[in-house]
Amino acid sequence: MGIKVRGLRWWMIALLSLGTVMNYLARSSLSVAAPTVMQSLHISTAQYGWITGAFLVMYPLGGPLTGYLMDRIGLRFGFLLCGLAWSAICMAHGFATGWVGLFVLRGMLGLVEASFIPAGMRLAAFWFPLRERAIAAGVFNIGTSVGAIAAPPLIAWSILRYNWQTAFVIAGGIGFVWAVLWIAFYRHPSAHPALSEREAAHIVDGKALGLAEDGSKPNLREIFGSRNFWGIALPRFFADPVWGTLVFWMPLYLHQARGFDLKAIAMTAWLPFVAADIGCLMGGSVSFLLNRRFNLSIVNGKRVVVTGAALLMTAMAGVGYVKSPGMAIFLLCLGGFAHQTLSVTVISMSADLFPRHEVATVTGFAALSAGIGNLGFTLVMGALVATIGYAPFFVALGLGDLIGAALIWSLVRPALAERRANAQLVRAARA
Repeated sequence: MGIKVRGLRWWMIALLSLGTVMNYLARSSLSVAAPTVMQSLHISTAQYGWITGAFLVMYPLGGPLTGYLMDRIGLRFGFLLCGLAWSAICMAHGFATGWVGLFVLRGMLGLVEASFIPAGMRLAAFWFPLRERAIAAGVFNIGTSVGAIAAPPLIAWSILRYNWQTAFVIAGGIGFVWAVLWIAFYRHPSAHPALSEREAAHIVDGKALGLAEDGSKPNLREIFGSRNFWGIALPRFFADPVWGTLVFWMPLYLHQARGFDLKAIAMTAWLPFVAADIGCLMGGSVSFLLNRRFNLSIVNGKRVVVTGAALLMTAMAGVGYVKSPGMAIFLLCLGGFAHQTLSVTVISMSADLFPRHEVATVTGFAALSAGIGNLGFTLVMGALVATIGYAPFFVALGLGDLIGAALIWSLVRPALAERRANAQLVRAARA
């Protein structure tokens, strides 16, 4: 009998969170280096909009593709392949000679980096009981903020110490270290030798929709015909441009609209992501508390959290109008906190409303919806920001989450998920 690790599920989500850090470090590198890269390669603001747009074209496609891949071949090897790919592509950014090269590379990066959310929700669905999944989703989403926090000082230091080309090589190279850790330590719970019987029983507790294991295939027809799927996907369409703006446009906004130089960006651009870290944990913790203390159902508790976060998000509309740069940073921080509280809560609902063997696929297709919203927003932003400024876009971001909250209340029906799960059990028994 091998050594059993207490709380192994938390070590597994921490390992995936480290991969998410690598994911967002690679993703955020260009936005931090953008002022230097644009000057060096003579790239215009409109061209930069197309470069970021390439990522956002492929990112929506990557969500369902990588989600379906991991539902078919398993999380361990599926996520490993994606991690190796995004690390190599990030390093290749350092060899780009013009905006077209960056356009192609960002598209490739978007295709594989979309894997982290389906991967995280698949891990949460198999490693955590129902009541803990939102907290698990918050934990692995912390990696997005940590990666975005690490990018400004690391990339700025690399540029100042070496050059912008070396900055991308360093950011991508770190990802290969994580890949070694992932393949060495991650296993499915049914095959992990360090999982105790007690923790295995705890994981199974409360899995109302856990009717199938790895051998089952996602049913795309039933997924797309479910209003619960659209109750997750459409809110992400309206809400996710907030995150895309923070990751891709915020450093450029601070430089162009607020006059920040590279050092000032390195000192401040990470602050909204610290606030977002807190938001990652807030959504799952509050919905868990509502269930525990007030006996509110898991789904209804999450809808309450989403509504509160959407109301708080409206403060971001003032970013472009306040005179003080410090107040603008504060509002961006408030927006990061509110958005991640909402976003993590919505993402985690896929594990509440769908069987485990469909969670990564559902999450991936919801990411497709989010990516389409991100793409449209960034293309419009790239085309118009030079003429109308940033302020109108922050107003739009402040209202998008309210629309998402309204859609969650009107579309999501937990009873439909239970009926579908029961129908699948009957079909499985007859087969």
